Amino acid sequence: MELTKFTVCQAADKIRKKEISVPELTNAYLDRINELNKKIGAYITVCRQEAEKQADRVQKKIDNYEELPIIAGIPAGVNDNICTSGVLTSCGSRMLSNFIPPYDATVIKKFSQNDAVLLGKLNMDEFAMGSSNETSWYGQVKNPWDLERVPGGSSGGAAAAVAAHMACYALGSDTGGSARQASSFCGVVGLKPTYGLVSRYGLVAFASSMDQIAPVTRDVADCAAVMNAIAGHDPLDSTSQDCRNEDYTSFLKNDVKGLKIGLPKEYFSGSIQKEVKEKVLDAAKLFESLGATIEEISLPLIEYALPVYYILSSAEAGSNLAQYDGIKYGYRAQQFDDLVELYKKTRSEGFGEEVKRRILLGTYVLSSGNYDAYYSKALKAKRMIFEEFQNAYQKVDIILGPTAPSSAFKIGEKTVNPIDMYFNDAYTVSANIAGLCAISLPCGFDSNGLPVGMQLIGKPYDEGTILKAAFTYEKNTGGNGGIDCGI
Repeated sequence: MELTKFTVCQAADKIRKKEISVPELTNAYLDRINELNKKIGAYITVCRQEAEKQADRVQKKIDNYEELPIIAGIPAGVNDNICTSGVLTSCGSRMLSNFIPPYDATVIKKFSQNDAVLLGKLNMDEFAMGSSNETSWYGQVKNPWDLERVPGGSSGGAAAAVAAHMACYALGSDTGGSARQASSFCGVVGLKPTYGLVSRYGLVAFASSMDQIAPVTRDVADCAAVMNAIAGHDPLDSTSQDCRNEDYTSFLKNDVKGLKIGLPKEYFSGSIQKEVKEKVLDAAKLFESLGATIEEISLPLIEYALPVYYILSSAEAGSNLAQYDGIKYGYRAQQFDDLVELYKKTRSEGFGEEVKRRILLGTYVLSSGNYDAYYSKALKAKRMIFEEFQNAYQKVDIILGPTAPSSAFKIGEKTVNPIDMYFNDAYTVSANIAGLCAISLPCGFDSNGLPVGMQLIGKPYDEGTILKAAFTYEKNTGGNGGIDCGI
């Protein structure tokens, strides 16, 4: 078996048994990146020298029989909106194309504490605004299953890298479904943790009330292992929750007997692709055959989730991105007559079309004439959507539905009309709005041989239940170890 085909848990086991070494594994991934990155475009920056040095350091610890965490020595990629000291962190934008942070994000510090190996920084939609990885200043990421199709987004580089065996796992971000939708399109597993469970310190902000760092892996067991490393309270993040640390791998049990699973009827109507609907309903039947109870539920306010998300996230983005003006750091326009013109030209030239569109929308809804009509109402609707989920969880333990309305679409297919693109987030944004945990995992293929993803949504801080259900599904469908795109 090729070294890059191992999952995190498989590779960790091989390393501990000294069947493979960390430098061997790391070099296999670096060679794979060198071979495929021009074709797929998953990486913006490759940290070859530092990865090789870290691999040697970890191998010495292993040779000295030190007790190490599961992810020690396992090569990973990290989204380019997660700050890495001394390494370019561009957020996929021209605006930050020269920004090298002087500090590490908390998750990167935890990487170091767990002796992980950082392969490099992954491509993404600019400032995490997009659903197809077509808005990056560094070019389009391509789906390893079909190079004419998008990998999803905004964390398309993370999902594509894991699917193409260019990283053993990755850290993406998830503000409205970025990691989950991309995972669905690329046939991998993506987990959005409960808001506040993983520190946001060092994650470049898009919409601060919804942003979360999200692991992207080949299977559910790997997802649990990575969560063990990155979850936990952080005093540097004011929204971080001081809750007890869990061993997420302890939830990996093949058992859903007595589990109550809700199927929202709103998720299975409208413009959902027929094959996606069929595969998710097949998954529901499998859960039922394994002892779970399936119940149809109604979430009527879900139809408002998408407009609520785009109003609130754009408002927050407009505020968060106001700092990029060409004065302190980042891109600066070269020709200007005065300070105001410097601001205008820098922001016009430094931001892409989608980012500017959302800044304008955010400015509009926050203006004095529109605040009450849009922003204030969206906040009220957000609370009502949260309460609707809380009521649903009095009847069921988790909610099952599709991750995206379709499988991966062709590059350029939805760039003309932004509304068509936004509908790709229809099933994912509600988990971010309500601060819930959610996981996407493969549940079959469509007639074009493209992966289809299903989503399990859990109560706040109930990652254990969705991990157990996802693990059970994998165990009973042969999905453990991930599915191979064949590239």
